[in-house]
Amino acid sequence: MRLCADTLKQKTKEYTGDDTDRLGAFKAAAALQHTTPERALAGMLAKHIVSLYDMCFDNSADYGMSTWDEKITDSLNYLFLLKAIVKEGHSNQPD
Repeated sequence: MRLCADTLKQKTKEYTGDDTDRLGAFKAAAALQHTTPERALAGMLAKHIVSLYDMCFDNSADYGMSTWDEKITDSLNYLFLLKAIVKEGHSNQPD
């Protein structure tokens, strides 16, 4: 969990620029794709899941722990960000 938090903190500037909305990149991607932020994020997450899947079933390679850490951490972080998007969407709904 510490690695996930550190990665999110480290990549904040890279993915949000000066935008204070940490979810802004997903909202922008959603607007470009004429879809929801959840679906835009799911598309980005799919790339990471496919990569992990390929690693799991690759009998010809021995991936180092740093590669596993990166792929798993990125996947977990996308799930944490999805949770934030869903939570934000529910908090903006009228009762």
